[in-house]
Amino acid sequence: MTKKQKKAVMAEIVGELESLYPEALCALKWGGTDGWRLMVMGRLSAQCTDKRVNEVCEILFEKYPTVESLASASAEEIGEIIKPCGLWRTKAANIKAECELLCEQYGGIVPDDMDELLKFPGVGRKIANLLLGDLYGRPAIVADTHCIRICGRFGMYPTSLKDAHKVEKILVELVEPEKQSDFCHRIVMFGRDVCTARSPKCSECPISQLCEYNSKNSKK
Repeated sequence: MTKKQKKAVMAEIVGELESLYPEALCALKWGGTDGWRLMVMGRLSAQCTDKRVNEVCEILFEKYPTVESLASASAEEIGEIIKPCGLWRTKAANIKAECELLCEQYGGIVPDDMDELLKFPGVGRKIANLLLGDLYGRPAIVADTHCIRICGRFGMYPTSLKDAHKVEKILVELVEPEKQSDFCHRIVMFGRDVCTARSPKCSECPISQLCEYNSKNSKK
C-alpha cells in the first residue's frame, strides 16, 4: 500500500474502533485528576499487566495520597508495596525520583512538553505520549505492545518491526492528530478482546476486511 492508501485504511479502522468502543478508556485507573498518578502507573506498567498495576496502586495511593507524600517515602517503603509489579527496586527508585523532581521543579504538576517529560527517571516516549494525550489532549501515539502488534497486522508496516519509536513515527503520519490518543486506548481494548497476541480471533473480527494479516491467512 502507498502512504495515501494506508492513511485511508487507518481512517476506516479508526472509525470502526470508535463504533466498537465509544468510550476510549485508559486501562490504567488513575482517577482522572492527579497527573502524577498516571506517571507513576505508567512506570509500573513496564513488563507488568495493567490489571496488576491498578491493584497495586490502590494500596500505594491509599498510603501515599499526594505526590509530596510519595516523594517523602523511601524507595524501600515504595518497593515493598510495588513488588508484585516486578523490577521493583528500579521502579521504586524511579518513582521516588519522579515525585521528588515533580515537587522540586514543577510544583507537583506534570509538564506538558515531551522534552521536559523525558527528564524524569523511567519515563520514555511511550509514557510521555500517554501523559501528553491523557492529561493535555495532545496528539500522541502510545506505541505499546498492542499497538505495535496490531498495526503491523493491519499492514501499516512489516510485522517484524518492533521498534516503538519507529512505529510511533509511522503512525503519527497515518492517524489524524485529534484521533491519536483515543485510538491508542481503543487499540488496547481491541487487542485484549479480539486481536490477541497468540490467537487472534480473525473469524470473529468486525474489521477483518480491513486487515492485511487476515487477508493473507484467508488465502492460504
